[in-house]
Amino acid sequence: MQPRQRGDAGPATAVRSFYERHPYPAPLENLDRHRELYRNPDRRRALSLLLWLAETPRADRAILVAGCGTSQAAVYALREPDALVTAIDISETSLRHTRALQQKYGLQNLALHRLRVEEVGELGRTFDQIVCTGVLHHLPDPDTGLRSLRNVLSPDGALHLMVYATYGRAGIYMMQEYCRLLGVGASEAELRDLRAAIGALPADHPIAGVLRLAKDFSQPDALADALLHPQDRAYSVPQLYAWLERCGLKFGRWFEQAPYLPQCGAIARMPHAACLVALAPPMQHAAVELLRGTMTKHNLIAYRDDRAGESPPIKFDGEAWQGYVPLRLPWTLCIRDRVPPGSVAVLINRAHTYPDLALPIDRAQARLFDAIDGNRSVVEILRHTVVAGSEEAARGFIQQLWEYDQIVLDATGSRR
Repeated sequence: MQPRQRGDAGPATAVRSFYERHPYPAPLENLDRHRELYRNPDRRRALSLLLWLAETPRADRAILVAGCGTSQAAVYALREPDALVTAIDISETSLRHTRALQQKYGLQNLALHRLRVEEVGELGRTFDQIVCTGVLHHLPDPDTGLRSLRNVLSPDGALHLMVYATYGRAGIYMMQEYCRLLGVGASEAELRDLRAAIGALPADHPIAGVLRLAKDFSQPDALADALLHPQDRAYSVPQLYAWLERCGLKFGRWFEQAPYLPQCGAIARMPHAACLVALAPPMQHAAVELLRGTMTKHNLIAYRDDRAGESPPIKFDGEAWQGYVPLRLPWTLCIRDRVPPGSVAVLINRAHTYPDLALPIDRAQARLFDAIDGNRSVVEILRHTVVAGSEEAARGFIQQLWEYDQIVLDATGSRR
């Protein structure tokens, strides 16, 4: 998807002006909910294990939030009190909202800079962790932005990246073109009329699926961000892989991987399932994106291409998997009421948007799942829960839990 521009101002100036007038996401007045969530140490541990599967990150690591918006950097500073959090954004309006949160919560570990992503090298430092979500697809030259982030990522650092996905945003791009044809602006009255026009569209319009998933489309600034943004592009999976390689990075994992895997959900029962699984992972992910058809964003972890070691290091062949320590993701649910015949529970990751990714489990699997406490290794769990002769089935179930985003695996102590 090629970028679109409105008006005569340069792209960077147009984007900055847009966010000064339409700060997004909607500013938060307090972070009490986030503070309560992260009182659970397993939540912080799980998020770290999504970034670093085989090593323990330092508590005092340097974190960069690139394009921090109105509150994202403050959330990170609150969540990681021992980390040094640096935040950059082009919008003074967004930084002003972040400063208000910084002062309210006494976030001494947070430093704010008005700076373009492309200019991040001017900070003169490197970072162990970089967060850049919902930003690079709005740059005039995303390659320059991504290379700039790669250049300030430490050799063993991790980059959390989110950009728009092409196919699921077809309805968005249709309505963007509609707005361009009519010259729709972002005044209060124009946004009110635009919202009414979208509400009158038929249920099978391509934007309808996006509307069902969007939580904030009723907000004027969210509507403006989606349909009136001066600079916007999206990536298919192959384009994303090529972009990472072009900019000196390598793919680590999807933040939620089950939607991209052919062995998960309804896709595993399709006639082509065996052919899909036989493909190399990048081709698997590309094919499944086409089958799903409605992905609106890609949320992933990437590393420098000169980083030592495999990416990702989790393997289920050999014996290393027995030393992994499984940890349930705190945002998953185990439902035991009204489950399918033959099942005693259904596992659901609330971050998934595809209902076919709910995972029914039987009694033996439930016993193994209940034994996962975040402390014992797989081999220790199997020793107390698996009867002789069913070890291979248990290994397959642990792998399935990982693939379905029900658990993360701590491989820091596994060196077999």
